[in-house]
Amino acid sequence: MSIPKALTIAGSDSGGGAGVQADLKTFSAYRVFGMSVITAVTAQNSLGIQAVECLSPELVASQLSSVLEDFGTDAAKCGMLGTEANVLAVAAGLRARPVERLVVDPVMAATSGDALLEAGAVGAVTTSLLPLALVVTPNLPEAETLAGMPVSSRADMEEAARRIHKLGPRHVLVKGGHLKGDAVDLLYNGREFTAFQAPRIESDNTHGTGCTFSAAIAAGLAQGRPLGEAVRDAKAYVTRAIREGFALGRGVGTLRHFLTEW
Repeated sequence: MSIPKALTIAGSDSGGGAGVQADLKTFSAYRVFGMSVITAVTAQNSLGIQAVECLSPELVASQLSSVLEDFGTDAAKCGMLGTEANVLAVAAGLRARPVERLVVDPVMAATSGDALLEAGAVGAVTTSLLPLALVVTPNLPEAETLAGMPVSSRADMEEAARRIHKLGPRHVLVKGGHLKGDAVDLLYNGREFTAFQAPRIESDNTHGTGCTFSAAIAAGLAQGRPLGEAVRDAKAYVTRAIREGFALGRGVGTLRHFLTEW
């Protein structure tokens, strides 16, 4: 029996709610075998990030090579990469051993506001990584950075998606979670938009939402689903995971990843 495989390339969250830990939990919920390339180690909890140390690009490249040359993968996602050197190392590794179903979550900052990508690395993401992506999944602040424009409305989301698409990804999914009203995400394929809408859930248990969403998309792709179907299912998964989220510490609560249906 063939088991779908998915790879996460991201940072470690010692609190377990985001990063590699959230990704692997999400893969497990989807019954997909998860593998990991760790790019950074963070000391964090529900109150914020206390320390970050990025791994060397050589070690990141070695992890990536080790996984892909032996196991391969049906899909992969990139999350926190941390440094320009790590972005370039990951891009080089993915050019050497291409992954057709690559989800790029351009993680730049944590919900707490702590920076997770050095300022000089944004250019490397746009020129080296985005052209390799099947889909890139920026939230509104990330879309503003990548598109070079303010994004505060649906029309802005559409224009940002058009600009980001010109950077090379085959699809752009601009996440509208920071806007008011229902949570609407827009998927752009270079020709038309598809909207994915869900009721907004008022909750303080949202740590790791972006990581979980991109991991769920990757898991769906690993199962062989078309991108639109993978996005729709991932949004349903994340919506329920937020609805059933819980407070773990004294700050922002976490999602409930171990769902059996959604």
